[in-house]
Amino acid sequence: MLVIAKEPVPGRVKTRLTPHYTPGEAARLAEASLADTLRTALAAPATRRVLVLDGAPGPWLPAGVEVVPQAAGGLDRRIAAAFGLCEGPAVLIGMDTPQVTADLLAPALDAAAWDARTAWFGPAADGGFWCLGLADPDPALLVGVPMSTPETGARQRERLVAAGLDVRDLPVLRDVDTAEDARLAAAEAPDGRFAALVRELAPAGAR
Repeated sequence: MLVIAKEPVPGRVKTRLTPHYTPGEAARLAEASLADTLRTALAAPATRRVLVLDGAPGPWLPAGVEVVPQAAGGLDRRIAAAFGLCEGPAVLIGMDTPQVTADLLAPALDAAAWDARTAWFGPAADGGFWCLGLADPDPALLVGVPMSTPETGARQRERLVAAGLDVRDLPVLRDVDTAEDARLAAAEAPDGRFAALVRELAPAGAR
């Protein structure tokens, strides 16, 4: 299982959460989101858990998670390189969906649900995707797909279908980009570290 993420540094992560939150608060929310995501990765039935990180690990990194640096280039190439680390079936998620659970990922992590042409696809509410699983982690399935656009998810799914893969869909999830996204994601997973921090910052965030 792969988690692709940025080090939660003020001014480098979750910049669209400002000005509702300060850059420091946005970074704290990013760290909480990443911590919840890694907790889910540890709870999921995977043989390896790898954090593909832009930056340096911090005290938020739990035991049992390998860390490798992200490759250079655009997001398509960085995700492609992450899959290139794998020799067998792999599932990748990001750090922007702290509401993700092991139950949501379970269909894509059930070995009986895979064959050589299987792909799992988790669409995001903003038009992107929050999860991608590939039985054959071929980087060519990603390189050249335009990232961070409202059409990213559709274009990526089209690429998988064009390659002759059996694409199986996971539920739609909301990426946390804005303060409203943060509120809604926290409501979906109220017991997580991210939700607790959203509640803690609510008085200041309401300015």
